[in-house]
Amino acid sequence: MFVGRSGVRALLVGIGAAMLAAACGSSGSASPTPVDVGSGSLTGTGATFPAPFYNKAFYDYNAQHPQVTVIYNPLGSGAGISQFQKGTVDFGASDVPMSAADQLKVPGGAAAMVQVPTTLGVIAVTYNLSGVSKLQLDGPTLANIFLGNISKWNDPAIAALNSGVTLPSSAIQVVHRADASGTTYHFTDYLSKVSDEWKSKVGVGKAVSWKAGVGASQNAGVAQQVTSTAGAIGYNELAFVIQANMSQAYLKNADGNFVQASVAGATAAASHNTNVSPTNFSITNEPGATSYPITAFSWVFLYTSYTEAAKGRAVVYLFKWLVTDGQSDGTSLQYAALPRPVQDLALTNLKTVQAGGKAVLT
Repeated sequence: MFVGRSGVRALLVGIGAAMLAAACGSSGSASPTPVDVGSGSLTGTGATFPAPFYNKAFYDYNAQHPQVTVIYNPLGSGAGISQFQKGTVDFGASDVPMSAADQLKVPGGAAAMVQVPTTLGVIAVTYNLSGVSKLQLDGPTLANIFLGNISKWNDPAIAALNSGVTLPSSAIQVVHRADASGTTYHFTDYLSKVSDEWKSKVGVGKAVSWKAGVGASQNAGVAQQVTSTAGAIGYNELAFVIQANMSQAYLKNADGNFVQASVAGATAAASHNTNVSPTNFSITNEPGATSYPITAFSWVFLYTSYTEAAKGRAVVYLFKWLVTDGQSDGTSLQYAALPRPVQDLALTNLKTVQAGGKAVLT
């Protein structure tokens, strides 16, 4: 799926050989006891928002630890939650932590699971408008577009934000997610903060009653629909925007500056929530000159007890690596590295997981 797989594998092999040669050439030094990272084939389902990062990271982890394979099905946050509740996967993934009600549906309840933050990303407002290379929008105008109150590209509200830009009189084609989606949750969370009408008529959720537009499944489906439809507007995680070479709007942030989705903008926004937890995770519309307004963490769900010791160890060590050294795989794909306090939360939560009756990390 990723360009240069053979090159990456060759590089890893070469590094490994060099390290082995160096170790053999060091006389009198004891070899460290290798860590048992477990083994097995792991399956996970969930959010499409972090899927490009997960796909790359899981591939790279397998290159380092061939005894651990990971199959990840990016079917949306709703599917990640439901399949984890049914116990059909080794881990679930969602851009929104499970609520208390959701946790009650997990066999064993809240005590039988733990939620781990894994990455930080941004949701871009994407558009397909010939002749318009730079489009500026603010929150209320964006909300009115998705409410159906603004239906033409040359509407006075849009024109006022884009002085000197020739906007067509064509209809706006709204595209939104059709499936239960964490990306939708954070998008609607932002719109609810900037528009009282959106908050009262639609609200916040992974699945909402849309007032305009057509639905498409998953981030990839929205990206395909926007790129193939003249006059379309939608919302996508930044990695999909970069991969599909999509146009994205500049959004007016809480400090009044127009900014595009970026890693730096995500980091700036996240700096304003210093006490992230599964019940305090929203970082949309944060203040700051460079903060991007639609920014979000993504999460995985793990069981606190895995009866198969080898598989349990594999799950824990996989995500320990992912939230530490593996973060570099995300930054190369336009995801921001976890802030240190959030990384510490992830590691602390991983210590609650047992494999074969014993804690994996201490």
